[in-house]
Amino acid sequence: MAMEIMNPDGVKKEDLRGKVMVSKDLVSYQDGAVVSRTLISKSVGTVTVFSFDEGQGLSEHTAPYDAMVEVLDGEADITISGSTQRVKAGEMIIMPANQPHALHGVKAFKMMLIMIRA
Repeated sequence: MAMEIMNPDGVKKEDLRGKVMVSKDLVSYQDGAVVSRTLISKSVGTVTVFSFDEGQGLSEHTAPYDAMVEVLDGEADITISGSTQRVKAGEMIIMPANQPHALHGVKAFKMMLIMIRA
């Protein structure tokens, strides 16, 4: 029996549990935009897939928890505490808690963000 899953706004969303998926196919690129899709959201953490058009990114910010980014497609410059790393498809980086970080799409890119709060 399929379980009904709802978005916070009460709209039914697809239940992905138990399905084989290709991570980079879970979000599409949109011109001039950042697109996200949360796959798992629990009190202990989240798993979210993002797509960033070329030149798009996230401005510098901090988070109270370590976060792991795996680039699924394309490439991005990820800056952590002033040090910039070029991260390409198939590579990952861990952004330490409470350290400023930012992301910038060198090319259009997709990433999976895993944040563990416990």
